[in-house]
Amino acid sequence: MHDYFIGLMSGTSLDGADGVMVDFSGDRLRVVASASEPFAGSFRAELLALNAPSHNELHRAALAGSELAVVYARVVAALMHQAQAQGIYAVHVQAIGAHGQTVRHQPQRTSNAPSGVGYTLQLNHPALLAELSGIDVVADFRSRDVAAGGQGAPLVPAFHQGIFGNGDDSVAVLNLGGISNLSVLPPSGATWPVVGFDCGPGNALMDAWCLRHTGQPFDAGGAWAKSGRLIPALLGRLLDEPYFGQPIPKSTGRDLFSLAWLAEKIQPFAGERPEDIQNTLTELTVCACTAGVSSYGKKSSELIVCGGGAFNLHLLERLQTALPWLRVSTSDAHGLGPLQVEAAAFAWLARQMLRRQPGNLPGVTGAAGARVLGALYPA
Repeated sequence: MHDYFIGLMSGTSLDGADGVMVDFSGDRLRVVASASEPFAGSFRAELLALNAPSHNELHRAALAGSELAVVYARVVAALMHQAQAQGIYAVHVQAIGAHGQTVRHQPQRTSNAPSGVGYTLQLNHPALLAELSGIDVVADFRSRDVAAGGQGAPLVPAFHQGIFGNGDDSVAVLNLGGISNLSVLPPSGATWPVVGFDCGPGNALMDAWCLRHTGQPFDAGGAWAKSGRLIPALLGRLLDEPYFGQPIPKSTGRDLFSLAWLAEKIQPFAGERPEDIQNTLTELTVCACTAGVSSYGKKSSELIVCGGGAFNLHLLERLQTALPWLRVSTSDAHGLGPLQVEAAAFAWLARQMLRRQPGNLPGVTGAAGARVLGALYPA
């Protein structure tokens, strides 16, 4: 008996939507189909603008959520086209897990809110996606964890444990999206739990700087950064951010690591070569991630890298140099492509919701307990 789910993910890199159809019926999940669609430049710019207060933002956010649902629907159609060649049709798919596009993430408790809890906001229009696809949709995964006092993120460590966990050794998994997040997975029988948190910037600042100075949406292979030189004083200024010293649980996003944050940090270095700043921004990501691994993943034998940053060869080389006791690999060496991991995680979260099983790890997010995550939008 097959157990088909679709997962959709569009992350803080704002580069597009990734989707997978997976079959959970075996001992390990099987990827049936995968597809992605880049965001149009104008849509990407609008999503980036909606990360900060702006004119008429409620109206514009509603329109952006609908546009995202249309992009998601096209990804689903591409997945179904591949699946139909294998005799799999929409009626066989139990649900779509659609994360939405995070534009605000403020989960911290606040005295300004009557409930005392913060919030997290993902643009989406799951009802429209259900209408367009003819498949049940599960969305809004983070809110219940935040309502229970948690960060609402990261939600993938439980999935990482099931997919990448090694019975004999501790393994660390680093997702390099716009923001970087780390999962440290204990071996079987360990007395310590899964650890997970956001390290800080991943690709977001590097991509923005690359686009501004080269016109390219990302630094392919990290070649531009590698051509530059480190600016130690700038790196020190970038690392002088209180978030890096905060204890876990913690999560972050473009609310903090924004273009305005970057502009303020680099202002004294306006005369430096752009490629040298790119090299330094890459090193910022390396430092943020290696600090997390050094603090919580010392017992790990391997660092598995996924997300778009897994294709940045210079970044991978720097991670391996900074973490010589670990073997640095990418997730495709473990059966799941770097751009498939987070999408597959949201397929798994949709499955957890339909089975009324928890999707969060309270020790990771800080929530008061395990919670069933997500809301169902029937087709």
